[in-house]
Amino acid sequence: MYTDSTGTPPTTTEAHLALIDSSLALPFPEGEESEDSEMHSSGPGHHLLILRASRDFWDDRSAEVVEPAEQEIEDGFSAVATALSERWGEPETVDLWPYLERDEGADMAPEPMGQLCNLAGSMQVWRVPGGTRWLGLAVGQADPEFPIWLLAAVGEAKVLPA
Repeated sequence: MYTDSTGTPPTTTEAHLALIDSSLALPFPEGEESEDSEMHSSGPGHHLLILRASRDFWDDRSAEVVEPAEQEIEDGFSAVATALSERWGEPETVDLWPYLERDEGADMAPEPMGQLCNLAGSMQVWRVPGGTRWLGLAVGQADPEFPIWLLAAVGEAKVLPA
């Protein structure tokens, strides 16, 4: 589902939109059940996808290597965000930092916010018309040595602030 016939993750905006549409239609796992793969995770009330990943930076974190990778992921983000805005209107920006602070306290952040807040500072969110789901788009990175990711998240509307 997340690779083409050669095993390569999709790179076109159309392929990313197809993955997003597919995830919007997928039911969420029930109970405490969760599903994880290299490019996708799902759990109660959410799906999280890595639409695109840069190379990792273990061997070289120089600006000559990192900046083109950042630009490539940002270009992918812009293309997908533009297509989604044409479809559903302008997104709202959701700050993820409060979820990170909440995660450190007694209450755990609901998913996919718990994962996203450890990867990105904010995300663009579209509330899917006629439903109870939202779609988020973010650029994230777990650590400076790790790949930069173009992320898409699908979640239940009750997780987002009103």
